[in-house]
Amino acid sequence: MRWTRWLLIAALALSGPVHAVKDIELDKVEDQARFQDLANELRCMVCQNQSIADSNADLARDLRLLVRERLVAGDSDVQATAYIVDRYGEYVLLKPVYSPGNAILWLAGPIL
Repeated sequence: MRWTRWLLIAALALSGPVHAVKDIELDKVEDQARFQDLANELRCMVCQNQSIADSNADLARDLRLLVRERLVAGDSDVQATAYIVDRYGEYVLLKPVYSPGNAILWLAGPIL
């Protein structure tokens, strides 16, 4: 019983947090940092309140690969984000932009 407890403690200590974004590598350090920032700004639509950087869902992995593909193609951060928003809608952004179309959502909280 004593060894089992120590094995369990050792296994938990060695496991550490797992970040899904580690499965995507880019050649340049700058591109890797840009990729990390973009992955933290995009929502996993399966997990909904999790970024694609933190999600292990298949759709999140596909989105990470799509972001990587856009960065390798030479897109800027704005272009890569716009490319994904064009395909998945503004909901894919963890922090949606303010626009006249969603003004009621931004203003309803403070007004109420």
